[in-house]
Amino acid sequence: MPHSLRIVLLCAIVAAATANPVRAAEPARFGIGHAATADAIAGWDIDVRADGRGLPAGHGNVADGRKIFAETCASCHGEKGEGEPADRLAGGFGTLATSKPVRTVGSYWPYATTLFDFIRRAMPYNAPESLTADQIYAVSAYILYLNKIVPEDAVLDASSLPKVAMPNRNGFTSPDPRPDAP
Repeated sequence: MPHSLRIVLLCAIVAAATANPVRAAEPARFGIGHAATADAIAGWDIDVRADGRGLPAGHGNVADGRKIFAETCASCHGEKGEGEPADRLAGGFGTLATSKPVRTVGSYWPYATTLFDFIRRAMPYNAPESLTADQIYAVSAYILYLNKIVPEDAVLDASSLPKVAMPNRNGFTSPDPRPDAP
C-alpha cells in the first residue's frame, strides 16, 4: 500500500471516530456508585498534619501505652521497641551522621504527630485502624517515653502531642530546594 494511501486511510479512520457529536458530548456514565456525602468523606479524612490538625479527641498515658504496646506491638517491635522482626522504634541517638544510621522514632522522626498518624493508619500490622484514639495516644506516649522524649507521667492529647519537641525536628531542611513538579 503506498504511503499516501495509508495517510488518507488513517485520516478517514480518525475522522470517523470523532465525527459523532452526540457520542463526544455524552459524559461517561457507568450506572454504578453515588455521590460521596460529607459523612462518607469524613470517614476517610483521617490524616494528621505536623501541626496537629486532624488529631481526634481523646487522651492516653505512658502506663496505659505500656500495656497496649505489650499486647499489640511487642511481638513485632520487641518489648521495649528494640525491633525484630519489625523496625526498631527506640534508640539510635547520635547515629544519623554515622555510616550506619539507626532511624527510630527518637532519632529520626521530626514530628510526634506523625507517629500518631502512622499508628492510626497502619498499626497493628495484622489489624490496621483497629485501635481507638485513646489507645493510639497511649501507645504514642509509651514510644516517646522509650525514646526519653516525654516523662513517665506524660499524658498526650490533641493539645499536648503537637507540642512534643522531637530531637531531630531541625534535622530536616526546609524549604525543599527542589522545584515543584508541574
